[in-house]
Amino acid sequence: MCKVKIKYLSDKIGKEVNPPFYATEGSAGLDLSACCEEEITLAPGERRGIPTGVAIQLPDGYGGFVFARSGLASRHGIAMSNGVGVIDSDYRGEVGMGLINLSDEPYTIQPGERVAQLCIAPVYTAAFAQADALEETSRGEGGFGSTGK
Repeated sequence: MCKVKIKYLSDKIGKEVNPPFYATEGSAGLDLSACCEEEITLAPGERRGIPTGVAIQLPDGYGGFVFARSGLASRHGIAMSNGVGVIDSDYRGEVGMGLINLSDEPYTIQPGERVAQLCIAPVYTAAFAQADALEETSRGEGGFGSTGK
């Protein structure tokens, strides 16, 4: 378990809006709630940044990864606008959720609604070594769809 410091940026946190929390004992991600003054309606195709009201301090060697909540994505088409949000260990600003409505219907986010999830994981920095050739594999340069369905 890694220790993560959290700073509440809004008086609503812990009262009207839950701080990030694991919904079940086996949850991989912490639920993130919308910390907004009023409901926010996302029109079909609309992208919007949704505040969480919290900032975190990750330890060196860790990253935060913000994913869409499965239920919102599958039932209402609400997804992360960039696929996955990345929080670097040296970032100290508010954790945000860039959402997009991929459905044909408007979706209204209520203040305090859980709309994304945050996974914290170790990350490794790469040390690149320039090479004239790469080791051969059976796949080679086969890209998208090269292994079939």
